[in-house]
Amino acid sequence: MSARLTADFWVHAYIARLQAAHIPAYVVVRGDATAGAVLVKLCTLDGKARLFQRSFDLMSGARVWVVLSEGEEGAVDTAIDRQCGMDPDLWVIEIESRDGRTLLEEDGLSD
Repeated sequence: MSARLTADFWVHAYIARLQAAHIPAYVVVRGDATAGAVLVKLCTLDGKARLFQRSFDLMSGARVWVVLSEGEEGAVDTAIDRQCGMDPDLWVIEIESRDGRTLLEEDGLSD
């Protein structure tokens, strides 16, 4: 079993990585500092959005980012509200990127 980063540490490192790439990002819901799950909302600034969550790939056992919701931004916000209602420890990061950049596919961001 490998050690995991705290949610707070991971979120701050991710925000710093996004800022270094000149991608605006904000923590809009602050969850539990140690073990809160993280959702990433991508706003493409055209009224559309996509919501990502970390999950386990059943075949490999690896942690991967999957799309939880996508479409009109209001519908994605409703999905976020529903998730926050079920998990008060949840973190939500909002990214603004017309070209859809999240950096989630980069090394180290599934850990």
